[in-house]
Amino acid sequence: MTQSDWLKICTVDDIPALGSRVIRRAAGPDVALFRTASDRVFALLDRCPHKGGPLSQGIVHGERVACPLHGFNIELNDGVALPPDEGCTPRFEIRRDADVIYLKRSELASIGVGLVAGDAAHAHDLPGASQTAMSRIPTSGTSASDPAVQPIAFVASRPASNPARG
Repeated sequence: MTQSDWLKICTVDDIPALGSRVIRRAAGPDVALFRTASDRVFALLDRCPHKGGPLSQGIVHGERVACPLHGFNIELNDGVALPPDEGCTPRFEIRRDADVIYLKRSELASIGVGLVAGDAAHAHDLPGASQTAMSRIPTSGTSASDPAVQPIAFVASRPASNPARG
C-alpha cells in the first residue's frame, strides 16, 4: 500500500465528540465518520442494515451508534448489529496520523457502491462488511476533483443518551 492509497478527509476536531460527519461520494451511499468520547474515530457506510436508516444521524454511545429509525445498536469497530438485532454495515479502514484522518481511496471507490435503495438488508454481503439537513463545506486537504469523494458535509451531533428502541 502506498501513500497515494490514502485520502486526507479531515482532522479529529472536525468531527464532533459523540457525533458524526458525512462523506458524500460520487457513487454509492454516503460514508459516516464517528468520534467517540475517547476520540476514537470509525467509518461505516451511512446505512443501517435493518431499513437503511442514516447512522450518521444516530446517537453515539460508547463505541456504538443507535440507528435513528428503530434503535438498532451498531458496533462502530466492525459494523455488526448487537443482539437481538441482526445484520451489519460495511466498515472502512481508517488511518490516523496525529489528528489527521485518512480513508483508503480504493475502499471509497468500491465499498457499497452497488448498494441501491431497498438493499440495506443485504449490506452484509458487501466487501468491508464485518471485515476489518446538511450543508456542503469543503475541507482543506480534500481534493474536490477526486472522483471517489465530493466535499464533506457536517452533520449535527446529538448528545449521548440511553437510546430507546422505536
